[in-house]
Amino acid sequence: MLRNPLHDWRLRLPQLTVVLCCLALSAYFAHHAIHGRYGLEAKNKLMERSSLLDFEISSLEAVRSKLARDVALLSPELPDADLVEEVARDTLGFATPTDRILLQSSKN
Repeated sequence: MLRNPLHDWRLRLPQLTVVLCCLALSAYFAHHAIHGRYGLEAKNKLMERSSLLDFEISSLEAVRSKLARDVALLSPELPDADLVEEVARDTLGFATPTDRILLQSSKN
């Protein structure tokens, strides 16, 4: 007995629909696993930002330790005369009478 090709197609249509839906869902989830908000690309961007922030943190810690050392040297009990002079020269622009001051003239 010969089978009707139209009859076979109608029987396989629900199976084909299920397979296509599964493939579509798999493609959807794969796309979001790579390009989504929490996907692999977002993870790589966060890792790069983390390394930049680690570098910035280490440089800020070095500045903080230098400032803590300066504050400790400027304590009211035992101020370091050399440090006080250095801070006065740099911050306030002080100079001693024996210093030679060189001015750079601007060329027009």
